[in-house]
Amino acid sequence: QVQLVESGGDLVQPGGSLRLSCAASGSIFSINAMGWYRQAPGKQRELVAEITNGGTTLYADSVKGRFTISRDNAKNTGYLQMNSLKPEDTAVYYCKAGIRTSGSYYFRPYWGQGTQVTVSS
Repeated sequence: QVQLVESGGDLVQPGGSLRLSCAASGSIFSINAMGWYRQAPGKQRELVAEITNGGTTLYADSVKGRFTISRDNAKNTGYLQMNSLKPEDTAVYYCKAGIRTSGSYYFRPYWGQGTQVTVSS
């Protein structure tokens, strides 16, 4: 009924940039917070950045000053601009959104399938 589809993952050299997108589709009434998480091999999934529907942002200390989260509410799409990438940023990046579907009174979390980001020379 609702899908989140991430795109933009790629292989990039250290110091490079990538822009990830997360497009939500389906019977969407409203989206509150949207967030990006990542999971490296052998590690737990961690929050990278989050943005509320009002535009308030939150970042992990490891990405502050390098990553920027944004959203286009009209398009139900979130973005993560990643600059000055480091090898330790290598991970599968997942989008998460709190979505209220048409006919529902509640928000529930939805996850995308993930997109691979590899930072290597």
